[in-house]
Amino acid sequence: MRFVLASASPARLSVLRSAGIEPLVRVSGIDEDAVAAALTDPTPSEIVTALAESKAEAVVPAVADEVPDAVIVGCDSMLSTAGEHGPEVAGKPATAEVATQRWKRMAGGTGELLTGHAVVRLRDGRVEARTRDHLSTTVRFAEPTDAELDAYIATGEPLKVAGGFTLDGFGGWFVDGVDGDPSSVLGISLPLTRELLRQVDVSVLSLWESHTTS
Repeated sequence: MRFVLASASPARLSVLRSAGIEPLVRVSGIDEDAVAAALTDPTPSEIVTALAESKAEAVVPAVADEVPDAVIVGCDSMLSTAGEHGPEVAGKPATAEVATQRWKRMAGGTGELLTGHAVVRLRDGRVEARTRDHLSTTVRFAEPTDAELDAYIATGEPLKVAGGFTLDGFGGWFVDGVDGDPSSVLGISLPLTRELLRQVDVSVLSLWESHTTS
């Protein structure tokens, strides 16, 4: 049995490796905007969960031929903050200007980092089971000075990550804390992934064993 990560995220890969799993990485290449646009009046949690599911499903055909006995895990994250007309979700900032604007709104406040998870279980190259869920973690943001914020944006890091911040990089200096699962803020919740694997009759221990004996 192999664990297949349907994501190009270095942070997700690092979390899994630190937790004893060496996944195969197969990037889905889905059009995230198109997936989100196809949803009817979705909640933020529905968006991230649908995106996670689309990523996992997109790699099923290739993985089924390559590794017929596998679990495919897709994830997607967005930051939800309070807006003038209700919750607003933010993925990766498109430009430095957008990242700066978001940080000025977030500084000194909180946001809900939503991470959608989807698991597809393959046996003998066929889909045997599917499950999905999401997790919300509260992030408490610090108030960087203008000079600190300019320097952080200049690293390019916030342009590459959901919500425009990280815990495990330069952004960690400007996060006061999290209430909930920190691994979810990094992109993949270990507790939730363990539960979803259990739902498709896969023990995380079997993935540890396959890793340590390979």
